[in-house]
Amino acid sequence: MYSLPIKFTADFGAPNGSAQFLNIQPVIPVTIGDWNFINRIILPLINTNGQIEGTPSIPSGTPGNGALGLGDINYSLFVSPASPGKVIWGVGPSITFPSATNSQLGSGKWSAGPTVVLLTQPKPWTIGILGRQLWSFAGQSNRKDVNQFLMEPFINYNLTDGWYLLTDMILTANWNEDPGQQWTVPIGGGVGKLMNIGGQAINTKLEVYYNAVRPDNAPTWSLGFTLQFMFPK
Repeated sequence: MYSLPIKFTADFGAPNGSAQFLNIQPVIPVTIGDWNFINRIILPLINTNGQIEGTPSIPSGTPGNGALGLGDINYSLFVSPASPGKVIWGVGPSITFPSATNSQLGSGKWSAGPTVVLLTQPKPWTIGILGRQLWSFAGQSNRKDVNQFLMEPFINYNLTDGWYLLTDMILTANWNEDPGQQWTVPIGGGVGKLMNIGGQAINTKLEVYYNAVRPDNAPTWSLGFTLQFMFPK
């Protein structure tokens, strides 16, 4: 199906203040023969009070005392079998464009690398993991290079009446930082509900995470709410 998730995240507890993210993430699948080509775009709108470490949207070491605007846009393409087995997989390239409207909201670099997703759905579970590694290859010479790893394990447990429990932790590592400052590892989870309003399928979820491992300038807590519009093909 086509889908349009809109996710709002608020980060709290960083020494330099808080940050808010509105990520618009359309997912557009195209089937050609025996293969699905799944296009995913992440368009981040960011408001930050200062330098905030440990998020995929704000690169490490960005200077300044706060900004509001568009961050760097990421595009990923997953190539997946149209008729998968018990384990669904997709693999392909991911590229980040230096689209930020303020230097504090982006890396100033073009970055690219591989991405992969694996998932299985033994009822009533959905269990999977998404991974991505990006390296910068062009852009502003006076900005730090990008060498960032992202891993996103996710687990859903379906309840009745469209309700479900979930954990969807986004772990990141900035390999250019010193040991002890590279990883951000959240723990937590939330609750979601699938519903139909006026014939429109909608998925909503509310999540809370604590950053158990984090750089010195990273937030300690994050709160996320997602509103996802779904359009079956």
